Amino acid sequence: MTTPLDATHSNASTHTYSSANSSAKSKWNLHDTQWTLSLFGTAVGAGILFLPINIGIGGFWPLIIMACLAFPMTFLAHRGLARFVLSSKNKHADFTDVVEEHFGVNAGRLISLLYFLSIFPILLIYGVGLTNTVDSFMVNQLGMESPPRVVLSGILVAGMISLMMGGERLMLRAFSILVYPLVGILFFLSLYLIPSWQMPDMSLPDVGSFGKTLWLSIPIIVFSFSHAAAISSFVHVQREHYDDLATRKSEAILKRTSLLLIVFVLLFVFSCVLSLTGEQMAQAKADNVSVLSYLANITHNSFIATLGPLVAFIAITSSFLGHFLGARESFTGLVTKQTQLGAKTVDKIGVVIMFFAIWFCAVKNPSILDMMDQLSGPIIAMILFIMPMIAVYKVPALHKYRNRLSTLFVLAVGALAVFALIYSMIK
Repeated sequence: MTTPLDATHSNASTHTYSSANSSAKSKWNLHDTQWTLSLFGTAVGAGILFLPINIGIGGFWPLIIMACLAFPMTFLAHRGLARFVLSSKNKHADFTDVVEEHFGVNAGRLISLLYFLSIFPILLIYGVGLTNTVDSFMVNQLGMESPPRVVLSGILVAGMISLMMGGERLMLRAFSILVYPLVGILFFLSLYLIPSWQMPDMSLPDVGSFGKTLWLSIPIIVFSFSHAAAISSFVHVQREHYDDLATRKSEAILKRTSLLLIVFVLLFVFSCVLSLTGEQMAQAKADNVSVLSYLANITHNSFIATLGPLVAFIAITSSFLGHFLGARESFTGLVTKQTQLGAKTVDKIGVVIMFFAIWFCAVKNPSILDMMDQLSGPIIAMILFIMPMIAVYKVPALHKYRNRLSTLFVLAVGALAVFALIYSMIK
């Protein structure tokens, strides 16, 4: 028989245990570190190899301004998207569920489709880029004959997708294996290039051209630092793992991810930009090669020529995994709401369709980078910057974030990014 005193002791013990457990979970742990690396790997894809050229070609002062804006742009935008997903009343809701809940069925499905279209073309680019990188390495560095493209691309794409099919534990393990050498090599290359640094042109540019260059650089930062594709899955896992602490822990992980990106990526960008002149940047852009490939070509440095393909392989693979996670989830959510098929069946169908689409594109080897940037870039800006900020004024659970400076900043940056990309497409 339980007396009131026993019940009081029992409740007190339960409360003490709950508080202790909550306190333990609030501390930084291995789970948080693994997800920080996963999000970092998602953001650092092939884009980083072209980022120094794209952002450095505008001159030194736009580079300085964009470096100052990179952290708030990256952290505040992804925090806004995470808050949006967490605002759902359904704890098991994915991105497609949340947009339907807040914007209605028709608008929700349109936004979900745009979300998928912002991710899937990037997977096609990575399929082509990874195949080209491995093929070039085998031919130029290993002295082998070029293997049949259909076989090489099939093996590479199947290998990457197999990692995703292994579940969250295997995926996080793969990220941790890939991202550590990626961070190390980027940092080492950044320091290795220091002796070749040159004094940049410090003259102040014309105000009009400076403003235009700065404006057109915004989409480059948005695209290069984006890890929006993994946010929905990331938030879902944090909600399952942390429950009421999900929002606080998600924001802490996102902040550390953004800091990690800014420190290592911008160091790499500055080191590359200071090692090349404006004319060389323009030539690299005209040749449509990565900054490491261009450096290897003009310096004939075997060290850079060897590390370049390795960086590209790790960066593309890690980013592919994160983007495939988002594409897989959004495809499943879209199709299950349009058909009577179960989620597991749709997931298997989606994986097969995406495998053959990526494989086909890798075999055909089209020159689609510019076209895909123009398709994905504005959609990413709308999904990552604009839509969550609109939700702040529409969704009651997010009303507390209204009229904050951070909300207005993200909304303004998103609008500038979309208009800049539209201008680039029609000029």
